[in-house]
Amino acid sequence: MNKKTVAFLLGGAILLSTLPLLLVKGDFEGADAKAQALVREVSPNYEPWVEPVFEPPSGEVESLLFALQAALGAGVMGFILGQYRERHRQKAASKSQQS
Repeated sequence: MNKKTVAFLLGGAILLSTLPLLLVKGDFEGADAKAQALVREVSPNYEPWVEPVFEPPSGEVESLLFALQAALGAGVMGFILGQYRERHRQKAASKSQQS
């Protein structure tokens, strides 16, 4: 990957992470809270038909678990991409040795 591509991707990531902070006014609620509010508005007598299997003791623990889930997902994606890149590099190296 050349330097222009890296700079472009890094700039895009920075823009994607900072623009919502600058442009979005209001609370940063999750989709779950907005969906619950909409369901209550549309059907006030609705009763959930499934209870959560595990409910975190506090909002901080819930945020910690969410961040841990995101970190694990990023780690798995990084591992897979690293494996793919290394496999591609080894194939290219073996082809150059054969020719």
